Amino acid sequence: MPPIPLLKPREIVMTLRKFGWAVVRQRGSHIILTKKGHLATLSVPNHPEVARGTLRSLIAKAGVTVDEFLQALKS
Repeated sequence: MPPIPLLKPREIVMTLRKFGWAVVRQRGSHIILTKKGHLATLSVPNHPEVARGTLRSLIAKAGVTVDEFLQALKS
């Protein structure tokens, strides 16, 4: 399994948009994303950096693998 980098919330949101997720609101210090046909909502903390464990959880809830996420991040 590849190592998870420390990323800014903006980078995470931009990458998740490539998988069809859309920002629906920002409440306080969290950015909420949803996707049609997907029951889960993603809550990205709007902090200077998102912790690796939190990012790994967001990737899993988004229904993609770490490898797919990292490839989308690079492109």
